[in-house]
Amino acid sequence: MKYAKVLISWLVQEGYTTCYFVAGGNIMHLLDGIRSQLRCVPVVHEVAAAIAVEYHNEVGSASDGAHDRAFALVTAGPGLTNALTGVAGAYLESRDLLLIGGQVKREDLAPPGLRQLGIQEVDGVAMAAPVCKLSQRLLEPWPRQRFLDAVRQGRRGRPGPVFLDFPLDVQAMAVPESWLESELTSEPTTEESNPDAPISSGPLLPSDLLQALRDASRPTLLLGGGLSRRFCRQHQEALAKLPFPVMTTWNAADRIPADQRNYAGRPNTWGMRYSNMLLQQSDLLLAFGTRLGLQQTGFNWQAFLPHGRVAQVDIDPAELAKPNPRVDWPICGDAHQALLELLQAELGDHTGWLQFACDIKQALPLSEPTNTTEPGYLNPYDFALDLSKVCADRDLIIPCSSGGAFTVMMQAFQQRQGQVMVTDKGLASMGYGLSGSIGAAVAAPDRRVVLVEGDGGFTQNLQELATVTANALNLKIFLFSNNGYASIRMTQKNYFGGAYLGCDVESGLGFPDWGKLFAAYGIPMMHLEDGWFGHDDFKAAFTGSTPFAFMVPIDPNQTFFPKISSRVRADGGMESNPLHRMSPDLSDIEMQRWSPFLGE
Repeated sequence: MKYAKVLISWLVQEGYTTCYFVAGGNIMHLLDGIRSQLRCVPVVHEVAAAIAVEYHNEVGSASDGAHDRAFALVTAGPGLTNALTGVAGAYLESRDLLLIGGQVKREDLAPPGLRQLGIQEVDGVAMAAPVCKLSQRLLEPWPRQRFLDAVRQGRRGRPGPVFLDFPLDVQAMAVPESWLESELTSEPTTEESNPDAPISSGPLLPSDLLQALRDASRPTLLLGGGLSRRFCRQHQEALAKLPFPVMTTWNAADRIPADQRNYAGRPNTWGMRYSNMLLQQSDLLLAFGTRLGLQQTGFNWQAFLPHGRVAQVDIDPAELAKPNPRVDWPICGDAHQALLELLQAELGDHTGWLQFACDIKQALPLSEPTNTTEPGYLNPYDFALDLSKVCADRDLIIPCSSGGAFTVMMQAFQQRQGQVMVTDKGLASMGYGLSGSIGAAVAAPDRRVVLVEGDGGFTQNLQELATVTANALNLKIFLFSNNGYASIRMTQKNYFGGAYLGCDVESGLGFPDWGKLFAAYGIPMMHLEDGWFGHDDFKAAFTGSTPFAFMVPIDPNQTFFPKISSRVRADGGMESNPLHRMSPDLSDIEMQRWSPFLGE
C-alpha cells in the first residue's frame, strides 16, 4: 500500500476527521490519501488552513463527548511559509495544531550551503521549529507507533503545534499492507486522550497557601486558558459557590457565565475597569492555568497586586521562572488538579469582599460615557452589550484577535453559559477572525457562529469568503466599519500629534466597496442603525442558517476607553500606569469610594 494512504488511515483511527488544505504538487499523494478517508475543506490561502484547524480543535474540545480533530495539509515552499503565522499563533496560545507538509523528493533536497535545489524547496523544518513542539522531516516511512508518538507530542504537557514534512517520494513509497493495522506498543496517555482530566499525583496546593487563603481578607481567583471548558462546565456549580471574586483571562472568557454572582470580569491592560480595580486590591491572587503575561499584569508589572501575594499554577516551569511578575507561590503542575483541590478546601468567610466586588461591578459601567458617538454611528461598547443580549446560549463567539473590535468585545461582551468564545490574542495578528470562524463553523455545523472583526483586519484575509460560500456556513459577520486601523490611528494621534500614515483611507489604505464585495461572494449585507437589535429584518437575517454580513458603522474618530495609558520618557522608553489607573481617571470621589484597599 502507498504510505500516504496508510498514514492517513492511522490519523483517522486517532480521531482526525477533517483536513483543511490548499492543493499542491508536492502533496499529491497525501491529497489522494485524504480524498476518501476525511472531510476535506479546501481553503484559498494556507494561513487560513492553520488558523481554521486551531479554532476547529478548540470548539471540538468544548463538546461534552468525544470530539473530532482536524489537521492542516500544505505543500512545499510557499505552502509552509504561508501557514507559519497560524502555527505561531497556536504555539503562543498553547494549542494543539498538526501541520503536515509536502516536500520535494529526497534526491532534490539541497545539500548544506545550497539555498535551493528542488522546485519550491525551502527548509520548512528549520523555519517551523521555533514555533513547534516537534518539527521533523520523514526521510523514510515511519511505522505506526513512531508516527503517532510524534503526532501526540502536540497534546503532551503544554500543548503546541507539530510539523511533519514528507518528501514526495516518501509519500508514494509502498509499505506492507500489514502496516495498516499494525499493533501499537502503547496507547495514548490520559493526558493525550483527555487533556482536561486532572493528573492526580498528590496535592499541588501547599498547606501554607491554603492557610493564607483562609486568613486572607480579599482573595481572588483568576481562571486561565489552561483550564478546559468542559472541566469548568462540569464544576460550574462549585465555582459559583466560591465566596470570593472569580475572574478570567481573555483565553478563558467562556469558562464561567457573566451572570454568575461571583464573576468579576476580565482584567487586562484593555480590561474591564472594575476588574482591574478589584484585582489590584486583592491581598491574595490564585492564578490557575494562566502564564500571567504582560497584558495580564500590565506593562508596569512591578505595581501588579501592590498589597497582595500571588500563587501561580502553570504546567510550564519556564513560565514560573520568568522574572515578571513577582510570584510568591510558583507551582508547576496541572491547573485542573489545583482547582479541584481549591473547590474541596476550607476557604474561610469572605462575604464582605464578595459584596464589595458586586457593588463595584454595578457602579462602574462597561460602556463609559467618555466614549461619545456622533450621529449616524454606533457606540462600539453599546453594540457589544446589545450583541450579548441577542446571541443564544449555544452560539460560537469569535471576537477576532487584534484591534479595536477585539478589545471592545473583550471589555464589554457578556458571555452566557454554553457559549464558546475563541480568540488568538498572543500573536494578536489581524485577519484571524474569518479563518477562525470557518474552523468553528465546520467543527459545529449545528451551531451559529458570530464573528466580530474590524474592517482593517478583515481585509487581510477576506479571500476566505469564498470558503464560507462554498460550504454554506452558518456564519454571521459583524464588521466594524471605520475605514482604517482604529488602534493605530489612536497611537499616531496620542504619541505623534496626529501625523497619520497607513492607518486609514486618507493616509493611504485602500478598502473595497463592501456591498459589492459581499455580493460577489453571494453573501447578503445589511447596514445596522440605532435600535438594530429590535428590527424585524435583522432578526430574520440573524436567525437564518446562511451566511450574512452586518456593517457596524463606527466613527473614525471614536475613542476607546478605558485603557492603560503610557508615556514616552525623555530617553525614548515607555512608562505605563498600573492596572488600576485606567484612563480617563475616575473622579476623586469615585477613586476614594472604590479603592479603599490601595492605600493611595
